[in-house]
Amino acid sequence: MKNYSKKIISIMLLASLILAAVALALPNASGNAAASPITATATTSSQTGMPGTILHFPVTIVNGDSDNAASLELAASSVNGWTTAIVGESNPIPVGVSSSVTVIVDVTIPSTASLDQNDVVTLEIKESGVFATSVSLSIYVGAVTGGADRPQLNITSYSIDAKYAKVGTVITLTGVLENRGTTMAYNNNIVFEGEGFFPQGNGGVQYIQNISPSGGKWTFTQKFMVGDALDYVETGVIKATTSYLDSTGKAYTDTFSLSIPVTSGVNYYATATPKTTSKPQLVITENLTDIDPLQPGSIFELSLKVKNLGTTDARNVTMVLGGGANSVNDQGTPQPGAGADLTNFAPLGSSNIVVVGDVAQGAEVTIKLKLVVNVTTVPGAYTLKTSFVYSDIAAKNLVDDQVITLLVYQLPQVEVSFYRDPGMMTAGMPNVLPLQVTNLGKKSTVLGNMTVTANGVDVMNNTALVGALDPGGYFTLDSEVMPFAEGPLEIKVTINYTDDFNTTREFVQTLNVDVMPEPVFTPDPNMGPDGMPIDQPVTETFWSKIGRFFKGLFGLGSGEKQPAGGEFPTDEIPVEPGVIISGPKG
Repeated sequence: MKNYSKKIISIMLLASLILAAVALALPNASGNAAASPITATATTSSQTGMPGTILHFPVTIVNGDSDNAASLELAASSVNGWTTAIVGESNPIPVGVSSSVTVIVDVTIPSTASLDQNDVVTLEIKESGVFATSVSLSIYVGAVTGGADRPQLNITSYSIDAKYAKVGTVITLTGVLENRGTTMAYNNNIVFEGEGFFPQGNGGVQYIQNISPSGGKWTFTQKFMVGDALDYVETGVIKATTSYLDSTGKAYTDTFSLSIPVTSGVNYYATATPKTTSKPQLVITENLTDIDPLQPGSIFELSLKVKNLGTTDARNVTMVLGGGANSVNDQGTPQPGAGADLTNFAPLGSSNIVVVGDVAQGAEVTIKLKLVVNVTTVPGAYTLKTSFVYSDIAAKNLVDDQVITLLVYQLPQVEVSFYRDPGMMTAGMPNVLPLQVTNLGKKSTVLGNMTVTANGVDVMNNTALVGALDPGGYFTLDSEVMPFAEGPLEIKVTINYTDDFNTTREFVQTLNVDVMPEPVFTPDPNMGPDGMPIDQPVTETFWSKIGRFFKGLFGLGSGEKQPAGGEFPTDEIPVEPGVIISGPKG
């Protein structure tokens, strides 16, 4: 019995030793999972967008393990099943010791999504198939505050041509500049600067003319010398500033901070310390014309507002209209050569070179010059190139090329007149307006409705469709007008049409006519109310009375002569024809 108890105790001790060994072999035997060295942070974790738009969420992933690199797998999922994509790095992502990478999570809001709808997208990060961390991104469907129609440039992705930016070497930065706004971005430029990063080749300034709206992209590359200031620094920052204009000439500026992983150089030797590039930058912020619209043959004044957006003053500035200042001589004078393009717009009263003078940093100047539109120019949108030639504070000669856009129209040349003299019109009576529209231009034109109006006057038959008119062709319209008062009368004729850029316009012309007073009816005093003549009394003279006396003596009738048509006296009897009544005897 004692031996049996000893065996049981031995077995229990052996089992306890096995359990203890297993517990020691398991990681974190207390039951709490070990913290992952991988962390992730979203720059903006909540965004608002309209149905059909794509929202972009930058997420920075950091490897906190100081000894080992990590191979990561990324996956994004939406609660509502909306389309997601990960842009910027391919999977798996190699992460260096104590380093970081930035990826972009794109979320597409369906066009069928309703306003005030919400969604949550989760970015899950695994290391070697084991969950490491996750980031939640919130989406709200609705109008974005301040999202008026305008261009909006954004750097959607960037990378360098090496795993690290090594001190003492030259790296190449590559990125994508995207226009996420709803209108075109004009006169775009991007300026690079950063502590320890020295731009190579172009002074850190790059230009591109236009970037299309709603996803138009431009891929840029820029070389940098990595300076000693970044020695023993793990991450450096390059600041990228974009400047651009909208279609009205309004200027916008955005600044982006690009994080670059840095490592120290292996070999150290004495080198010349590069200096940061500081230069002026002249930008046309607004252009205006004193005539709108411009047509072939128009003589107009072009006004340009130019601002120095650089970091130093611009000296001895000269503007070359039409460009062509691709080179300068030793004194900094532009050499126009045959490069100036003045086919459609030519200067009047001066040459295409305008001396501006010095432009201080942040200052703005206005340049005005007289131009004419070539008569052979057809309707359309034309670019006008300008070159600014100037020097910086170190007397280095610089040339900036820019382009503005001018619109040329071909409006109808028509005239409204009377095809015959309408004569004097009478108030209170209908009068005819013999109107005629004539095409005085050298090209055919298509006109819309013609409408005739006048203030305080009834106009009948006052609307008609004109249609197509050949050069010298005409269209007539006989309108009836009934004025109510005498005096001058202004007739307004309005013709609508569509211009070369599909915009509805109106042609208005006024004609003047005279209105006579309404005739006044004066009744004839010799006519009665029934329209018959009224009897007039007969005045008897002295000799008439003598004659009537002698007629009475001979029985020929001595009565007074009655007016024609008068009534017979009641005391006389009419005498029948052929009956002779003798007078008294004695």
